[in-house]
Amino acid sequence: MFCYQCEQTAKGTGCTKMGVCGKDPQTSDLQDLLIHACKGIAWHAHKARQGGKADREIDRFVVESLFTTVTNVNFDPARLEEWIQRADQVLDKARRLSGITEAAPSEAAWKPAVDHAGLLDQARQVGIDKRKAELGDTIAGLQELLVYGLKGTAAYADHAALLGHEDDAVYAFFHEALAFLTTEEATQVDPLLGMILRAGEVNLRVMELLDAANTGAYGHPEPTTVRVTPVKGKAIVVSGHDLRDLQMLLEQTEGKGINVYTHGEMLPCLAYPELKKHKHLVGNYGGAWQDQQKEFDAFPGAILMTTNCIQKPRDGYKGRIFTTGLVAWPGVTHVAADADGHKDFTPVIEAALAAPGFTVDAPEKTITIGFGHEAVMGVADKVIDAVKAGQIRHFFLVGGCDGAKSGRNYYTELAQAIPDDCVILTLACGKYRFNKLAFGDIGGIPRLLDVGQCNDAYSAIRIAQALADAFGCGVNDLPLSLVLSWYEQKAVCILLTLLYLGIQNIRLGPSLPAFITPEVLNVLVDKFNIAPIGTVEADLKAILGSAA
Repeated sequence: MFCYQCEQTAKGTGCTKMGVCGKDPQTSDLQDLLIHACKGIAWHAHKARQGGKADREIDRFVVESLFTTVTNVNFDPARLEEWIQRADQVLDKARRLSGITEAAPSEAAWKPAVDHAGLLDQARQVGIDKRKAELGDTIAGLQELLVYGLKGTAAYADHAALLGHEDDAVYAFFHEALAFLTTEEATQVDPLLGMILRAGEVNLRVMELLDAANTGAYGHPEPTTVRVTPVKGKAIVVSGHDLRDLQMLLEQTEGKGINVYTHGEMLPCLAYPELKKHKHLVGNYGGAWQDQQKEFDAFPGAILMTTNCIQKPRDGYKGRIFTTGLVAWPGVTHVAADADGHKDFTPVIEAALAAPGFTVDAPEKTITIGFGHEAVMGVADKVIDAVKAGQIRHFFLVGGCDGAKSGRNYYTELAQAIPDDCVILTLACGKYRFNKLAFGDIGGIPRLLDVGQCNDAYSAIRIAQALADAFGCGVNDLPLSLVLSWYEQKAVCILLTLLYLGIQNIRLGPSLPAFITPEVLNVLVDKFNIAPIGTVEADLKAILGSAA
């Protein structure tokens, strides 16, 4: 195996024996083979679209396949082999759709091996390390940057599609971009960078779709006080990102005497009117995804993982953790959807009723969430007046993915050191580094504004653009600084969107991607002034000047 798609990759260069995330070599290699097959499917689908033909099964398969290879989603090699066998069927369908049988790249002519050993041998022939040896680190790294951006965008596109929001132009781009990777152009820096920025553009559209899907189904998030300590009673905790899964679980647990808690990236769900109306959605339990093994071991109920974020379950809770959607772990019970998308969470409910639950109420502690773009823009006049009056000096967006690797205390220390006349916007699970600290307010405006999940970067973009419009300037001219943490591929696609929008002076950490070579980093520095995080003191001084 060779994998360097996440921030925690071994030695900062790549996992070669076992994934730091828990992914074994078979899983890693089969994921590489699935992506290879998707390039072939996409090549035919792109050619077919040029002839006016499209097929939604092919479109959805490519998106779901990309998503299933995102970090911390599918750890089950048996299920990945099933995906690869489906890829063979979908590729045949795509060939028939395009009608092209000759002059196709090797990816488009692929057929799976007949047995497990053969599949693994095929995977080794198309893996990242093989392409690095053939293409060099820079070209291979740029190709992977595009693939990782597509994987992140696929996750958001899948969430939106499950709520009925799709765009044919988005599917067309997935095929075009993957097909591009089979061409000679994809071995050149400038064409690769151009396609990478286009991926950022399309991701902006996908985040817009997902925002419309979530708010259309559940209302716009509103400022909400959320309990973060347990209450007495039977319990289920839901982690991941999928709002529809939470909705179905809430409906099925209504009146059963079970309290439901969010975890990790599900915390923002407590601010959506149509979700928080369920009184047994009582609060948030625990923190970010990387703390789940200790937190779930102590949780006296059932656990449902809805999307990426799963870690290897400990024996203490392996019998009461469940996966759904694209998430999979060997030996863990999976709740599948029927043909209409409905899921029967009876096994999860029965496990919760059989567990002891919380026996007492813990002392109540709360935090405030729900500052999406509608909520913030609803008080934009107060924010603008505070800036003009000198009450608000600067805005910081401090957020992104969290992780276990050292160096992430920087974000806690930065948030604590930001002066009292500055506002902090935050989103994604990186906020757990500081979201339970007290930051006070500025003239009634909370200094810490929790925008939501990682996909709610769209809200942050909308807020920044609205402020720029109000002040008659560009976003780069605002008193706004972005200090981001990254972990996996959804952070990559958001970064690509910010680069597409021309956002400059982004600080990124805790370490830079292993697939970004010094040559590529120089391009990003020259064009966007992107920089790695430094020390809190030095970064604040650079952002705010000596008065920091």
